[in-house]
Amino acid sequence: MRFNRGEEEDFNLNVTSLVDIVLMLLIFFMVSSAYVDFTKRMDVQLPAAGAGGAMTPGKPYSIEIDGDGRIFMDGAQVQLGDIKGRIKQAARKSVVIRADKKLYYGLAVQVMGICSESGVNDIGLAVL
Repeated sequence: MRFNRGEEEDFNLNVTSLVDIVLMLLIFFMVSSAYVDFTKRMDVQLPAAGAGGAMTPGKPYSIEIDGDGRIFMDGAQVQLGDIKGRIKQAARKSVVIRADKKLYYGLAVQVMGICSESGVNDIGLAVL
């Protein structure tokens, strides 16, 4: 027994609009990812703020100290003695220190002292 199905139609999938939408999404995500806050490079748990003021405008030099006492300047790991030379080379005269709340803050105070000796006018300690 043979059934007559009639004329079979060719099915063509028009992918032009699909490609257009995918490219628009790709462009959207590329542009929106450019606005990610680059100050959150490390997983540092900041302490809560009790009082304080805002820093002066401009991009400050970023110094991060993790819970193990490792020091990072703008994402690169440095030793305590290298901080002074790197800050003197930089034109920026403001520093934000992000130290883990589990850290013994004597190291953060040492970093603040080195920054002050290097001629930094504005030293900030990042908190939540």
